[in-house]
Amino acid sequence: MSYAIIGFGRIGQALSKAFARNGIEVSVATRRDPESLASDAAAIGPTIIPKTLAEAVKADIIFLAVRFESHPDVAKALPTWQGKTIVDVTNAYGAPPEELGGQPSSQVVAQAFSGGRLVKGFNHLGAAVLARDPAVEGGRRVVFLASDDDGAATDVGALAEDLGFAPIKLGGLSEGGLLVQARGNTWGRLIFKDLVKFDG
Repeated sequence: MSYAIIGFGRIGQALSKAFARNGIEVSVATRRDPESLASDAAAIGPTIIPKTLAEAVKADIIFLAVRFESHPDVAKALPTWQGKTIVDVTNAYGAPPEELGGQPSSQVVAQAFSGGRLVKGFNHLGAAVLARDPAVEGGRRVVFLASDDDGAATDVGALAEDLGFAPIKLGGLSEGGLLVQARGNTWGRLIFKDLVKFDG
C-alpha cells in the first residue's frame, strides 16, 4: 500500500509528522515544484518524499489536505480515480450551502474524484493537535472516519491505527459524517473535539 498527501500547509505537515514518527514512507505534493518542499520535508523526516502532483497521485491512499475550494484542481490530475482511496481532510467552512447544492461538502468532493472511494477523516482536529504524538496518557487520540464505502473506511482505519490513532467510524457521509463537516458558517458538532480512547 502506498500513501500520498496532497497539500503541504499546516495540516499536510501535521499528517506528515504522523507518518515520520512511525517510519512510514509518504509522498507529499502541491501544484508547485517538489524542490520547494524539500527543506520542510527533510526537517520532518527521511520518509517524507516530495514529488510532483502527477507522481503523488499514483499512490493507493491519497490524503486531500488542500483548501476546500482547491479540490477541483487536484481532481483534474487524473481522468479517473478508479482504484484510489481519497481521504478528504478539507473543511468547507464559509462555503454557502446553496453552492454545494445542499449536499455535505464531502459528497461534493466525492463527485469531483469520480471513480474513487472517499473517506472523510482527520479533519476534525486543528493542525497543532494533529501534529502531536497521538499517544496520550495510556490512550490514543481519536480520529473520526465517515464513508459510503465500508471497505475504504476499513482501509483508512487500519492506516490510522498504524499511525497511532484510534479510529472511530461514524457511518455514511450524510449520516454521522455530518458531525465532522462544516455547513455554511457552522462547524459540525465533533469538529475541534480532542478525544482520547482508552482500550480497557
